[in-house]
Amino acid sequence: MAEQRFDVWSSGAAYERYMGRWSRAVARRFLAWLDRPAGLRWLDVGCGTGALSALVTELHDPDRVLGCDRSEAFVATAAAAPARAARFVVGDAMALPVRDGVFDVAVSGLTLNFLPEPAAAVRELTRAVRHGGQVAAYVWDYGEGMGFLHAFWTATAATDPAAAPLDEARRFPGCGPEALHRLWTDAGLADVSTTQVEVPTIFADFADLWDPFLTGQGPAPGYVATLAPAARDRLRDALHARVPIAPDGSVRLTARAWAVRGVRPLRNQPPSRPG
Repeated sequence: MAEQRFDVWSSGAAYERYMGRWSRAVARRFLAWLDRPAGLRWLDVGCGTGALSALVTELHDPDRVLGCDRSEAFVATAAAAPARAARFVVGDAMALPVRDGVFDVAVSGLTLNFLPEPAAAVRELTRAVRHGGQVAAYVWDYGEGMGFLHAFWTATAATDPAAAPLDEARRFPGCGPEALHRLWTDAGLADVSTTQVEVPTIFADFADLWDPFLTGQGPAPGYVATLAPAARDRLRDALHARVPIAPDGSVRLTARAWAVRGVRPLRNQPPSRPG
């Protein structure tokens, strides 16, 4: 099986069902870690369906929020239920449609690993904030850090060994604190720090875990969409055998993300040295 990509981002509602509920929980803890004051200008790059932007408006009383995503469908979903002070545009994370230094905070949630040039995106985030402004992001810790995805790809390897290269743990080895720290320091940011953010992912029953894999949104569901019915059933059964099912039928796992933050140096302040 030739290595392919199944990163489909064409339905905001389907993404919400698959990953949105967990990304919202991580976003809340990420913002608590940033601990920014009210009245700031925020840029949300890779805003998706607007979860992070909505929480910024809810928790931080911003002056304004601009969400930017390359998916027209996701931007439409975000704009359909606009958060106070937020607006959304279609744009490329590696060539942002904003002027230099107009934001106080630039953030990106669960996006960097999907970009062909993450370093270029971090440079753009840095360009967009004022000197002294903050640049921050978070990504899933693929592999064992994402319980339901780890179980999915383990089951996939058992039923379709040729699909092993599609495993996000293999595709995105840079989703860890060292790689993120290096990206931020290489962009010239100062006071760089990282932290892990872990949230429970509690599924009401196995169907609540499995059915979102049938939505076609994202790498794992995109792979499932290519399977014949018999192969899909084998994968479902293999996944069922690998997840812990409680007496009440629920499936209780955890999801971990890694977050990073840094500051664009003041004009007379040297940036951090890589390392």
